[in-house]
Amino acid sequence: LHFGEFGAAHRDSMPDYWGIAGYPISHSLTPRLFAAVGEHLGMSGAQQVFLEANGIDEFESRIAEIEGDLWLSCTAPLKHSPQDRLGVIGPEGVNAVNQLKRMGGEWSGTSTDGLGFVAACRHIEIEPSGTVLRIRGGGSAARAIAAAWSAEGGLIISEEGRRGLVSGPWDSSILESGHAAIGIDLDAAPAGGDSVPLDAGTQVSISYGDGATADEFAVIMVVAQHLEAWKMIFAPERAAELPSLSELLASL
Repeated sequence: LHFGEFGAAHRDSMPDYWGIAGYPISHSLTPRLFAAVGEHLGMSGAQQVFLEANGIDEFESRIAEIEGDLWLSCTAPLKHSPQDRLGVIGPEGVNAVNQLKRMGGEWSGTSTDGLGFVAACRHIEIEPSGTVLRIRGGGSAARAIAAAWSAEGGLIISEEGRRGLVSGPWDSSILESGHAAIGIDLDAAPAGGDSVPLDAGTQVSISYGDGATADEFAVIMVVAQHLEAWKMIFAPERAAELPSLSELLASL
């Protein structure tokens, strides 16, 4: 793989580092995904980073030690605090970020949880439009998924877990009851935690641990949301050159 005729321009947009931040992260596929997409695009030279941080203070201390441009995927518990500390605002209603980019000292970010979930559902042949999704929980991933599902014409039954789903852009899609074709417990612990069984035709999880395989929904989703991050903030000018979801899954 090589830079080709676009080499110089794209080399300038590369970060010095890319990787994952949050806790726990030892199981994360994200650094492998950065490397795989980077190789596909002919981008090499970025160093992989695993920034284990159990809070925003620890996160800021870790990133202060890293000089240069930085692309990061963030997991719990770092999805909310970057908004206040770094001045990065998440999408309407979601109010959280899971992708961060520092270029020239300036931060930007977005949330790709919802878009990744929709793409993963389509990969397993569940089309959101007109389909009822049962969601347990109300955190940042729940809000991101509710926003994206609603935007695609999907319907939602909300179940309260540790917290309920608050009011948001998805309000017109909320049902009080009914049959759900797909269900997801977003209060499942990270790194492969068990889900509470839900009344749904198919139940999926977005929590995966060590040894997870490419046919698990959680892995499909993390790959899908990683591709969305490249399209949205990491390298939108190269969106047409990105590997497909199936290609990137096969590379794992």
